[in-house]
Amino acid sequence: MEILGGPLFAVSGAGESHGPSYTTIVFGCPPGLWLTRADLQRHLDRRRPGGNTLGTPRSEADKVALLSGLYTDDLDALLAGPEVRTIADGVESVTPTYEAGYTTGEPIAALVLSAAKRSGDYAQVAGPTGAVRPGHADLVKYHQSRGYSDPRGGGRASYRATVSDVIGGSIARLYLERTFHTVILSSLVQVGSLKASVTLADTVERLVQQHTQAQPVPAEALRQLEATLAAAPLSTLDADFAREAAALIESARADGDSIGALVEVVAVNVPALAGAPLYDSLKLRLMGALGGLHAAQGVEIGAGFDAITRRGSEYNDPIRATGYQSNHHGGLLGGITTGMPLVCRVAFKPTASIQTPQLSIRQNLEESDFALKKGRHDPCVGVRAGVTLESRLAIELLNAVLMQETRWVDSVHFKVF
Repeated sequence: MEILGGPLFAVSGAGESHGPSYTTIVFGCPPGLWLTRADLQRHLDRRRPGGNTLGTPRSEADKVALLSGLYTDDLDALLAGPEVRTIADGVESVTPTYEAGYTTGEPIAALVLSAAKRSGDYAQVAGPTGAVRPGHADLVKYHQSRGYSDPRGGGRASYRATVSDVIGGSIARLYLERTFHTVILSSLVQVGSLKASVTLADTVERLVQQHTQAQPVPAEALRQLEATLAAAPLSTLDADFAREAAALIESARADGDSIGALVEVVAVNVPALAGAPLYDSLKLRLMGALGGLHAAQGVEIGAGFDAITRRGSEYNDPIRATGYQSNHHGGLLGGITTGMPLVCRVAFKPTASIQTPQLSIRQNLEESDFALKKGRHDPCVGVRAGVTLESRLAIELLNAVLMQETRWVDSVHFKVF
């Protein structure tokens, strides 16, 4: 069973890259959160294939339909969502879905259809004599399932499965924002060997230092930062880096190759005291959730691997009555949030699907020279990964917050009359 987050706030999904749809169920959202379909659609639009010219040419609308977990007395507003229509055995069934309502505390179900499929592109990798694409999960998935895996678009191992991450993360980040003013952002900071000179983490730290930790960074400043990232051709605050990185990505695509990237994800106005020191450490959970994303090969928190080069006197963050004076620890000490920004970086390998010929085998272990015949793929996974990293961070952070809340039980919350 695959569940992201949990045990209190969790996301589960079902679907394959070239299947009919992705179905998502979000468990544990507290009741009373006003949620609209647009709140989810906003982030799905950032994730969707075809939304960036430097990403995959596959284009999906990825329009979401909400099926459960919301209610409002205004039934016209509640049921104003897109219609879901089926024809089975000659009988047509049509029902409206939810557009807006308050969360009830019950599971929230969402549906996103897959329409832009070219399943014939994957005939090359189907069956016992199917080719194995180097860098992909084809071989292990085929033999794990005893030959019954779905090879189209990578099946369940496709990055398209992150539709569920983004749906669950959209709900989590909305709850965190309305409760704590938490905002979660991401930025490309490296493509290949090219590094940005302006980073999101440094920019956010300067904003934080203008306030005490008792005061959240103003929403206007964070919205302006978010708008700057959204307006850029690549999600970055460094215009020169964006231009050079785009050229690198296009060059890799033209060569029939791909390139790796480093993505920074930062949460601002983070509630302190969430997490645990050991087996339920938020550091452990974030490293697993972020590092477990498709093509991710490494995770750093705070100063990350650069901490190796420093002495303790250089690394430890000074503390005054107003709060921490720097953020080398990246918002986590002992696996518990300190209230400083959560700062994580995730390294992505080059996209496995490339046109360059490679040595490989077939599913029956016969050696072959592999050359990709068809397919539509991202030349750089990092271009679209940011919103999914933000979503996974939001899911784990909200779960940790709810876990902390269970430490304090008040009998007044357990009465009817």
